[in-house]
Amino acid sequence: MAFANPSWSDVLATSIQKRSPTYADNVSKSNALHRKLFSKGNVRTVDGGESIVETLMFAENGNAQFFSGYDLLNVAAQDVISAAQYNWSEAAVAIVVNGMELRQNSGKERVLNLLEGRMRVGEISLKNLISQALYSDGTAFGGKQLTGLNAAVPTAPTVGTYGGINRAVFTFWQPQLTAPGAGVITASNINLYMNDIWTKCTRGPEHPDLIVSDNGMWNLYLAFLQNLIRFTDVKTGDLGFPTVKYQSADVVLDGGQGGFCPTNTMFFLNTDYIFMRPHQDLNYAPLNPGRRYATNQDAEVQLIGLQAQMTVSNSALQGRLHNN
Repeated sequence: MAFANPSWSDVLATSIQKRSPTYADNVSKSNALHRKLFSKGNVRTVDGGESIVETLMFAENGNAQFFSGYDLLNVAAQDVISAAQYNWSEAAVAIVVNGMELRQNSGKERVLNLLEGRMRVGEISLKNLISQALYSDGTAFGGKQLTGLNAAVPTAPTVGTYGGINRAVFTFWQPQLTAPGAGVITASNINLYMNDIWTKCTRGPEHPDLIVSDNGMWNLYLAFLQNLIRFTDVKTGDLGFPTVKYQSADVVLDGGQGGFCPTNTMFFLNTDYIFMRPHQDLNYAPLNPGRRYATNQDAEVQLIGLQAQMTVSNSALQGRLHNN
């Protein structure tokens, strides 16, 4: 064993174990979309499988009809159910300490103070990694990145494959887009373009319930509201982010300093059909084996990991307002 006093290694291991629920909670609160999914119960664990499968209802049953008396009823087989398939993504952060640091911080409280700082930095780093990935197209890290909104609701919604389904072939899997051109959307007309994408994303009583925005589009919408004196200040909504309203949906700033929402973009999301799917055995939990020692160093590594994917079960009700 690398450490002269193995009890300090036990302190590290047990501290990581106790911290795991805090990691999951804090990471889920760091991103408006993730927090919305968590609050709606759409963060649902998966117990295994080579990939994650979401069942899709992509067409109506054509047998529905009116009839009279002895009219023949339609009983033809109907192809109305399909599935989208999503590959797993894995993420991890390492908490590293060496023997000298632990010996210099001898005493349980001083050791815990050292570990608290290291774990806090690791938590923030993993939080930022996942928050960025929720807006990604999944191509970073050699294609190992979690696949986010840039893939689910892209700027070219009629091409490409998402969830194993070719959007050029299956139009039901195409999300909505309003993109009038670079700089066309202004504070004086942003409402018109928001109306357009809202209408495209509405089906009967179903409509977007979350609109996430970068700094540029957020400022345009605030300027529009201010010009019409429709509100007096920006409130902090239930999501814990700066929030205003459009129709019945929360409009959330997911930018600010270090935000990851793409430039000049608003996502109009129906979160009834968006899910975060972590594996039940690696949901911000220590990787197995929990303790990893360097064979030629007086050091120990503890790894916190996540195996998950963001999935969508209805693309046509998701939309993107784009000002690039």
